[in-house]
Amino acid sequence: MTVPAGALAVGVGAARGATYAELADTLGAVLDRAGLSRTDVSVVATLATKHDFPAILRLAESLDAALVALDAAELAAVAVPHPSPAVRARVGTPSVAEAAALHACGAGADLVIPKTRGARTPSLCTIAVARRQVGRNGSTNAT
Repeated sequence: MTVPAGALAVGVGAARGATYAELADTLGAVLDRAGLSRTDVSVVATLATKHDFPAILRLAESLDAALVALDAAELAAVAVPHPSPAVRARVGTPSVAEAAALHACGAGADLVIPKTRGARTPSLCTIAVARRQVGRNGSTNAT
């Protein structure tokens, strides 16, 4: 799956029990703060063991976005600004949301919204957003 140039990929980390409302509200809030639109989202990416969570499936469907499932080794290979030892201990990668968003966009992607926890206490989700860049001459970064 290749994210189109300029499009957004949403990385989702979620615990069992995360609801569609929590995911959608968190994504809506971070996109609004960044001045970005839901219509620019082309991919929702997450850990392969979470791809069948009803809330994640519904989020991708509501965005008319492809759902990409990545294994822990793929995510662990992505450099992220906010790795978590606790996440690494639980799922085998220090990042799900940030790494999934960046991986979905390919090499040279920009993390435009770092991982953000849902407002619920305790939060059951994290959301991060990356953008696939367009080069000066209109070329795109490789995936």
